[in-house]
Amino acid sequence: MADEPTTAPPVLSLRGVTASLGGRQVLRGIDLEVARGEVVALLGSNGSGKSTTVRAAVGQVPADGGLELFSTPLRRFRDWRRVGYVPQRSTAAAGVPATVREVVSSGRLAGRWLRPLGRGDRAAVHRALELVGLADRAGDPVEALSGGQHQRVLIARALTCEPELLVMDEPLAGVDLLSQRVLAEALRDQVARQVSVLLVLHELGPLAPLIDRSVVLHDGRVERVDGTVHLHDQACHPHADADTEPTRTGLLT
Repeated sequence: MADEPTTAPPVLSLRGVTASLGGRQVLRGIDLEVARGEVVALLGSNGSGKSTTVRAAVGQVPADGGLELFSTPLRRFRDWRRVGYVPQRSTAAAGVPATVREVVSSGRLAGRWLRPLGRGDRAAVHRALELVGLADRAGDPVEALSGGQHQRVLIARALTCEPELLVMDEPLAGVDLLSQRVLAEALRDQVARQVSVLLVLHELGPLAPLIDRSVVLHDGRVERVDGTVHLHDQACHPHADADTEPTRTGLLT
């Protein structure tokens, strides 16, 4: 008898995950998996727990329940170079004078204290800048960039470590249409490389053709899972998530 095909374990798994922030329970038992090479969108109304879910998945928010990255419990996971995290839109340099190249390079330096960038590192930084269309702005101060370009810098920073899992929190929020299209092409490149993606969206925009599955949250729980996302779903979830609780400093910054 021929051996039955085996199913690869998910790169990210949440089982009954709960989280409370500021004394309020935000997640009430989230069950979610992301398979290798799969693109999953988290949708839902304002305050449904979308941002808290992805932040819990990367250790930015304390949570209870079963949470694994690459079949390793989150509390024991250390190989963070396999995970790229893009937080909600913010100033890329956080008020510190820096060039675009310096901010993007910081993604390559994570966990490598006092080690200078080598040739491979510089090549990875240049490739990430090319993917987001900012190679020609590498030497510019980030303060000179538009909001959409700031978001591209954050995404390039996450891509420098050449992650196997990319987690993105509202990558299209407040971003101009040109930057949305650039980001969609960058994401298409990652999907072609079998990178798994979990992203929070409040409208699909140009990312719609890349989504394999949507998970709709309501009041901290999974309300439904859709195997195929359609363009008309954009009108169903018009609001951004309002989970604005303080971020836990930790493994991914």
